[in-house]
Amino acid sequence: MITSGNNERVKHIITLLKKKKQRELEGCFVIEGRKMYFELLKDYPGRIVETYWSESGLMGLSEAERELAESVPYEVLSDSVFQKTAETITPQGVLAIVWMPEYSIEDFLGEEECRLILLEHLQDPGNLGTILRTAEAAGMSGVLLTEDSVDAFNPKVVRSTMGSIFRLPFLYVPSMPDLLRELRERGVAVYAAHLEGSAAYDTVDYGKRYGILIGNEANGLTAESTALAKQAVRIPMYGKAESLNAAIACAVLAYESRKSVR
Repeated sequence: MITSGNNERVKHIITLLKKKKQRELEGCFVIEGRKMYFELLKDYPGRIVETYWSESGLMGLSEAERELAESVPYEVLSDSVFQKTAETITPQGVLAIVWMPEYSIEDFLGEEECRLILLEHLQDPGNLGTILRTAEAAGMSGVLLTEDSVDAFNPKVVRSTMGSIFRLPFLYVPSMPDLLRELRERGVAVYAAHLEGSAAYDTVDYGKRYGILIGNEANGLTAESTALAKQAVRIPMYGKAESLNAAIACAVLAYESRKSVR
């Protein structure tokens, strides 16, 4: 059992949690929580690099859970040390260092049907995590986002995806305008979520190969990206609110886009 917060392995966990550059250097990130960990252990065990249980977390496992947990090597941390490494206020007793998933543009465009979420300069971790989770739930093909957007492997993002980070393809791109031009060449129609859109979101026939473009939380989409979209669509605001949260707008558009125009 590791009982010192100065242990090198403990320091390594904390560094991966806090530093994006270290995550990128190693190609690894940290997940927390029993639900996500056991799903990963069942479905993607090869992605697990190291597992750490708290003393009380390990003791609280059922017989079936313990059998599954013991199918891979793990280290035990004292509860006090585990509390120092965990990002959550009430940790669930397990965390793991895992390999980052990797995708290419063909993972998004290779199928006959292609339904994408495109994010330009998104900054809020909670928004990105919710968008990844929502995109999976709505049956979208994947998420493409600009390189200056929030890191998908940020602990807050990872937690809010509820495991979707392992199941839904996502890819960072250097330039949204360049991506939009490529999508147009590949037969993908892009619809930009915009307060001044020319059509209401629920009057559009999105087809089977399309992308929904959503911009920065504070500033919205850039003029260049908006101009490259096939059409700008709006979600009507019936009250005094000026706009919807980016993740909520994504949910509305993702689900509506799956329906035929009535």
